Amino acid sequence: MMSEPQPRGAERDLYRDTWVRYLGYANEVGEAFRSLVPAAVVWLSYGVASSYVLADAIDKGKKAGEVPSPEAGRSARVTVAVVDTFVWQALASVAIPGFTINRVCAASLYVLGTATRWPLAVRKWTTTALGLLTIPIIIHPIDRSVDFLLDSSLRKLYPSVGKPSSS
Repeated sequence: MMSEPQPRGAERDLYRDTWVRYLGYANEVGEAFRSLVPAAVVWLSYGVASSYVLADAIDKGKKAGEVPSPEAGRSARVTVAVVDTFVWQALASVAIPGFTINRVCAASLYVLGTATRWPLAVRKWTTTALGLLTIPIIIHPIDRSVDFLLDSSLRKLYPSVGKPSSS
């Protein structure tokens, strides 16, 4: 999720406010190219996106641990930061968008195969283009939906000392 502009003097988040954020979208790109590349390339794209998710969760845990506070609340705050970030990113950056792009591409390849006489290569490249064009359209609705899902479920379980602000 791309954050709103930071106030002056606020620390930039490497994982959310820089180009590094786009590594979380690697699997969507992999899914868009699935019909054109070996399966290993698609799996590699999931590895990149999953590494991004894990790195962001670890970073948020480290930052939560650096906040001065009584030691009693520190462990809970770190755990909540890691779990919340990992679950949010896993859903919003990898699982839901990966599935969505996979299905958009599979459906478009099927429809193009039954509704046109285009050569297979043209159908595959068209499917890839449609998948890539879908990525920016789905990002914000998925982010908001995952916020709602976590606010309505997992985040209700957190101790008040560790509650993160919305992702």
